[in-house]
Amino acid sequence: MTRAPAPSFSPGLSSGLSSGPAGAHASAHASVLTAALAQLDNVILGKSHQVRLAVACLLARGHLLIEDQPGVGKTTLAHGLARTLGLAFRRVQFTADLLPTDLLGVSVWDAASTEFRYHAGPIFSEVLLADEINRATPKTQGALLEAMEERQVSEGGVTRPLPDPFFVIATQNPAAFVGTSPLPEAQLDRFLLTVTLGYPDARAERILLETGGRILTVRDLPAVLNANLLTAIQREVDAVYAAAPLLDYLQVLARATREHGALAAGLSPRALLALLAAAKAWAYLAGRRMVLPEDVQAIFPALAAHRLPVRDPGVRIGDVMARLLADTPIP
Repeated sequence: MTRAPAPSFSPGLSSGLSSGPAGAHASAHASVLTAALAQLDNVILGKSHQVRLAVACLLARGHLLIEDQPGVGKTTLAHGLARTLGLAFRRVQFTADLLPTDLLGVSVWDAASTEFRYHAGPIFSEVLLADEINRATPKTQGALLEAMEERQVSEGGVTRPLPDPFFVIATQNPAAFVGTSPLPEAQLDRFLLTVTLGYPDARAERILLETGGRILTVRDLPAVLNANLLTAIQREVDAVYAAAPLLDYLQVLARATREHGALAAGLSPRALLALLAAAKAWAYLAGRRMVLPEDVQAIFPALAAHRLPVRDPGVRIGDVMARLLADTPIP
């Protein structure tokens, strides 16, 4: 194939992330991430942990799956994140009749130039919201799968790279909803983290009622970062240090999932690499250049919930993960 060009934080974050000449640059990154998290917290009320998980997912170069019912702020979170980080945003409503070309684009014959011209689809954006992804057909989901994994799309014998950064936020309705179907395990594994927003607490819901939901609309959000600054931060996240004992802990934790009697399968090597990447992002958001076991524990439920199938439908995966974290010794 030929390759064508793509078409035209928290209180603890204020400390420096490193020392020496790079420290001032890292501190500037810390301040903008603090501002970004604070701004998002003003839009997504009472969901600071979920907001932090979403930002960590992006910093780790992953993709995010939001599982929840309609009306709890999934689209607002996706759009607000894109606006805050200064990234191009597109939303695609996934339906049973959505075709891969509706997502990726299509080559159309141009009689004037006597050649095919490629019309890019909405996937060529820096943040793509795949709304209600579990309503689409397997063929369309498969087209999205290549983009998520390879960060490119193939059409008409030509491979086209996607923008950098490229971040997919997919929403999924509960399986009991009409017209939905479960996502295959291979596709679920391409999402770095899964979060559930849930209902707002009483205080946040009261503010929404008193303001008519107009506290700060997504359209009002100024860009705190931009794509170039974000990619620079992602490179710093990649460089966060993980000591040998921390890697031992990851392996022990993975082995515990593989040997747990309530689980049909444990964490794969690819999932273990994802856990390390996500823990690095969490540590970075905490203002550290070194991963601690507490970073792994904080990120583990969001990373493992959609990767660990239970044998008995009556067993709650949340209870299994809590027990795994409690019982797994830290080297």
